[in-house]
Amino acid sequence: MTYDYLVLHPNAEVPLYQQLYESLRNSIERGHLTRNEKLPSIRKLSEDLHLSRTTIEMAYQQLCVEGYVRARPQSGFFVEASPLRSEHATLSEPPVRSLQAETLESRIRYNFGSDSVDSVCIDLKIWRRHIRDVLTRQEVLTSYGDPQGEPALREALSSYCYGVRGVKASPGQIVVGAGTQPLLYLLCGLLSEKTVAMDERGFPQAERVFADCGFSVLHLPADRDGIRMDALEASGVRAVLVRPSHSVQSGTAMPMNRRFALLEWAKAHRALVIEDDYNGELRYNARPIPAMQGMASGEQVAYIGSFSKLLLPSVRIGYMVLPSSLLADYRSRVRSYNQTASKVEQLALCSYVKSGQLERHLRRLRKLYAAKSIELIRSVQKAFGPRCRLFLQETALRLTLFLPYETPSEELCQLAAQRGVRVIAEKEPGSVTLGFAGIPLEDIPSAVEQLHIAWETLPTV
Repeated sequence: MTYDYLVLHPNAEVPLYQQLYESLRNSIERGHLTRNEKLPSIRKLSEDLHLSRTTIEMAYQQLCVEGYVRARPQSGFFVEASPLRSEHATLSEPPVRSLQAETLESRIRYNFGSDSVDSVCIDLKIWRRHIRDVLTRQEVLTSYGDPQGEPALREALSSYCYGVRGVKASPGQIVVGAGTQPLLYLLCGLLSEKTVAMDERGFPQAERVFADCGFSVLHLPADRDGIRMDALEASGVRAVLVRPSHSVQSGTAMPMNRRFALLEWAKAHRALVIEDDYNGELRYNARPIPAMQGMASGEQVAYIGSFSKLLLPSVRIGYMVLPSSLLADYRSRVRSYNQTASKVEQLALCSYVKSGQLERHLRRLRKLYAAKSIELIRSVQKAFGPRCRLFLQETALRLTLFLPYETPSEELCQLAAQRGVRVIAEKEPGSVTLGFAGIPLEDIPSAVEQLHIAWETLPTV
């Protein structure tokens, strides 16, 4: 099969998954790929293009989130959107918008996106050593991995999670997978109720999984402490997904009283709290709040953690701790699942954890991200003054700016890209988000100055 409609440049600075996503999106918008047309499977595209499955999966997931593509269980991925047409446009006309976007992308100098980490954060020499040590073990390379995750890694995670996050889990309760989404797919198969609640901010990646599995997602109102308990009580749901380490409307992590209220609700209704503790250990302005799972002694909570910002985004390893109420059902079907995380990387991570390198690396990261957040806030306040409101999402490593403009966020992003700066669009006009995980500390002042130049002529309100 030919893929003339895909334009990929392996040596470009733009990640391959993003290039693939852009090419497929452009092909859909131009009508080269038509509605209900089936896309090549992840496996086939991986083989034909000599790309990793993770690269293709990330591109497909982004297309699904944006509504260009739909994943049909047991069938594959199908085009969902129709081509973009204007009154005088034809399919043969050049895609001016897409070419402009590609040109802007090639000019990016400062990355305030959320798809990378700073090279200073990566101790590649040590990580490569652990990988090499595993590759010398022939029995590892010639056997399949444990579908629940390598026993040695689950044992290491059992100690690490308790020491760092207060998670109480035996190795037998831990399930390893290639990130949060694959683990959520497994969890959905264990739940009998097909409705799950989350707060009104939403979580697109999780919502995509729930939709694929036939779940309804109920968005409930939130107050300054997180999801509102009166709305949760009135909803009648038996499962709620929360991200308590992410900043809530008060600008901090979910406070203890709201955490206790959620756990009391779960106990009273025999319901499940799905705790996505993404980067919970990376809190640096204050001591990390223990995970809800440990507060509940492991009951009524399914806990999910990952290592994408601790190690490398390309190391797709996450883990889930199941409560006893779901564990028996999982064990009865575990042999029907394939492991999605690399066995080699699991064992390398195991030795990395046991050697103490991960905790030492974590201490370094907390200092680095604290310095970055301070510098970013200082630079933004200097450039935009007191009329720019700031919202720090500490563990997400993001700072949202509410600027005194009525300009749509997408237009702000385009103007920033023209000055060589990538920022993240928000729903509200005049607002953008700056992810600071990937940008070097010394580049932050210059990047913010370019944003000021990009937006200084916009009318204010």
